[in-house]
Amino acid sequence: MSEKERPVSDPVRRWLLMRGGVIAALLAAPGLLLTLLARAKPADQPVSNQQRWGILIDTHKCMDCTECVDACNHENGLDRGDEWRSRPEQKAQWIRKVTLRDRATGHHQSLPVLCQHCEFPPCVDVCPTGASFRRADGIVLVDKHTCIGCRYCMMACPYKARSFIHEDLTHQLPYVPRGKGTVESCTLCVHRVDADRIPACVEACNTLGAQSMWFGDLNDPDSVISRQLKEYPSSQIRADLKLNTGIRYRGI
Repeated sequence: MSEKERPVSDPVRRWLLMRGGVIAALLAAPGLLLTLLARAKPADQPVSNQQRWGILIDTHKCMDCTECVDACNHENGLDRGDEWRSRPEQKAQWIRKVTLRDRATGHHQSLPVLCQHCEFPPCVDVCPTGASFRRADGIVLVDKHTCIGCRYCMMACPYKARSFIHEDLTHQLPYVPRGKGTVESCTLCVHRVDADRIPACVEACNTLGAQSMWFGDLNDPDSVISRQLKEYPSSQIRADLKLNTGIRYRGI
């Protein structure tokens, strides 16, 4: 009997079943259960315009913390100290927290601002080389191989969501290519989305317990984010520009 025809022995079968049970138990842990409840694109499926990924941020629940910022910096290697020579305002920042204040009442609220992943992105329109582009699933990215660092996209972005790299980078992560003389911004953690995971900022916010961020498919009427948008009012930053952003806010 060949190796391919040899039946699986009972001990081996029992080991496989036990291993499967251990994995199932791990997936039931609180930190991992979140990933199962908010699934992204299945890893074996190509990018398609059938999906349009987006994030809903509830500013009423958003705390005065930097969990989303810290998670983004760590996930994408922005906290590795490569830009220590740059002035604070020159350092790359893919997501930042701003504070909105009502001068009349004194009320204030914290607001995460990142690339809005527009349906009609001005950064793409002005890019002379095509380095700025929008994927079929709505994620706006920068091709570092064709970016010439002209920074037209930075001037065109109404959200100040893009950064220019001034320093040599020596501690890059293989799944987040970065480079001196190029422009970059939030990628919605595209490497995680393509591996059927959610963005690091959303995961960190929900792990903390704030649960002020939802990630999902805006084209799927049954997704959590779509149901939230249907049930409660939401806003776009600079909705007057009619860019149809993928990042939506509740409470502003």
